[in-house]
Amino acid sequence: MTVSNSDPKVLPESKADIGFDYLRRILLAPVYDVAIESDITHFTKLSSRLGNNIYLKREDQQPVYSFKLRGAYTKLSNMPKGDCTNGVVAASAGNHAQGLALAAGKLGIDATIFMPLTTPDIKVSNVKRLGAEVKLVGKSFNEAQIASVEYATKHSKKIIHPFDDPDVIAGQGTVAKEVLQQNPNLDVIFVPVGGGGLLAGMAVYIKQLRPDIKVIGVEAEDSACLKAALEAGEPTTLSEVGIFADGVAVKRIGDHTFNVIKHFCDEVITVTSDEICAAIKDIFEQTRLIAEPAGALSLAAINKYCKTSVGNESLLAVLSGANMNFHTLRYISERCELGEQKEAVLAVTIPEQKGSFRQFCHALEGRIITEFNYRFSGKAQADIFVGVRIADTIEKDALIQSLENQSLTVCDLTDNELAKLHVRYMVGGTNTTLKNERLFRFDFPEYPGALDNFLNTLGELFNITLFHYRNHGAAFGEVLAGFDVESKNLPEFFSHLETLGYQWHEETENPAYKAFLS
Repeated sequence: MTVSNSDPKVLPESKADIGFDYLRRILLAPVYDVAIESDITHFTKLSSRLGNNIYLKREDQQPVYSFKLRGAYTKLSNMPKGDCTNGVVAASAGNHAQGLALAAGKLGIDATIFMPLTTPDIKVSNVKRLGAEVKLVGKSFNEAQIASVEYATKHSKKIIHPFDDPDVIAGQGTVAKEVLQQNPNLDVIFVPVGGGGLLAGMAVYIKQLRPDIKVIGVEAEDSACLKAALEAGEPTTLSEVGIFADGVAVKRIGDHTFNVIKHFCDEVITVTSDEICAAIKDIFEQTRLIAEPAGALSLAAINKYCKTSVGNESLLAVLSGANMNFHTLRYISERCELGEQKEAVLAVTIPEQKGSFRQFCHALEGRIITEFNYRFSGKAQADIFVGVRIADTIEKDALIQSLENQSLTVCDLTDNELAKLHVRYMVGGTNTTLKNERLFRFDFPEYPGALDNFLNTLGELFNITLFHYRNHGAAFGEVLAGFDVESKNLPEFFSHLETLGYQWHEETENPAYKAFLS
C-alpha cells in the first residue's frame, strides 16, 4: 500500500500496513538537517545496583534539549510549499514550541507560538531567540490552544500538532532507528508518554525490525491518558492531570498515536512524582546532567521494573528532554529520598511528659532522624511529625512494627501528599475553636491576579481559616486552604469552587490534617 507522506488523512488500517507505512516514513524522515544522532550512555553504577545493564538515550543533546525537533522538522519538510506560505501556528508551553521554532527558522517559515501566561520566562525567551513570534494567551494550555486555532483559521495558517500527526510520529521514530544501530542487543526499551508521538514512532519501528525487543511506555501516574485509553479501548479524556511532569501532562492520547501504540507497544508502566525525582538524581550522579521530570520518566520505570525482573537484561531508557526550570530543583531535592524509598515520614503519638523525646529517639535504635516537628498543645499526648532515614520499605515496616510494640501509635505518612507538600512545613498548633473547618488542596495557576481571583470567588463569602502556599518552579503552585463552612452552606460553597475553575482535592479527612492541624 502506498501512502503519500504529505497526506496524513489517507492512512492504512491493518497492523501490517500501518507498520510498513511508518517504517517507510521514518526511513525517509530528513531529521539530520537540524538534529544530531544523540549518544547512548551506559550507567555503570546503576547497572551494578540494579543487576541489569542500564543505558540512557540522550535526547537532551539536541539543539533544543529535547526530541521534539525531530517531529516538527519532519512535518514542515513534508508539507507542500503552498501550505506554509502564510506561516504555521502551534500551542505549546515548552519543548514543542522550541522544536517548531528552530525547524521553521531553518526552512524559512514564519512560526507563531501560543503559550499560556503561566509559561516560565526562560521558555518564552528561548522560543523568541529561535525566531518564532510568541503570543501569551490564557491561564492554561487549553486556553492557549483554543486561541491558536482561532488565530490560524483567521489568518489561513497551518496548525502543527505536537504529537498527533503521522509525519510528527515518523520524525520521533528516528530515535528508535539510532538506538538499534547504536546498541542492537537490547532486551527492553522504555519510552516516555505524553500524547504518544515518541512511543508510537519508536514502537512501530522497533517491532518491524526487532520484534523480540520489548517496548514499554511510561506515564506519570497522575497523567496516565494512555493507560486510560487502553482500558477503555479508545482515547478517553482525563478530568485532570498532574503538574510536576509538565512535559507529559496530556489529558488525552492522540488518535493517530493510539492507533499505532495499541498494535506495537507491549506494556505501559506508571511512576509517581517521587520516583521521577529519584531518577533525576540517578541521572545527575552518572552524567552531571539535570533531566526535566518528563525526561526522567523512563529511568524511573526501569528502577521500578528491576525490582521484579530476572536480572542481567539490557535495558534502555529514553531521556526525552532536559528543559528544566531551575526553581524546580528544590522540590526534587526534597522528594528524591522518598522516591528512592530511603525516608519514612511518620506521625507518632507519644506521652506529653518529660523524657518522652529521649525515649522516642532510643526507640528508633540508632536510625538517623531527617526531620522532627512538634508543638506543645497542652494535652496528655503529643503528635510528632518525624522523618527517618531507612534502607527500604522492608525496614520501614519493621520500624513501624517496633514502635507499635513499644506502645506508640504510628501513622505512616510516607505516601501522603498533604503531609509531604504542606503539613511538614506547618506543624505548630491545632485548631481548638472552629467546628466547621473544611480543608482543600488547590493547584494554583502562576499568573498575575490568580490570588485576587481566589479571594474574590471564595474569600469574600467564606472565612479562610488556614492558608499555605508553595511553588516548585512549575506553572502551578500548591495551595492548602481551610474554610469555615456550615453544613447548610456546603452546596453554595462547592458551587463557588466550580466557578473558581482551579483543580482541587478535599483533605478534611486526611490523617495528617487531623493529627497536626485540625
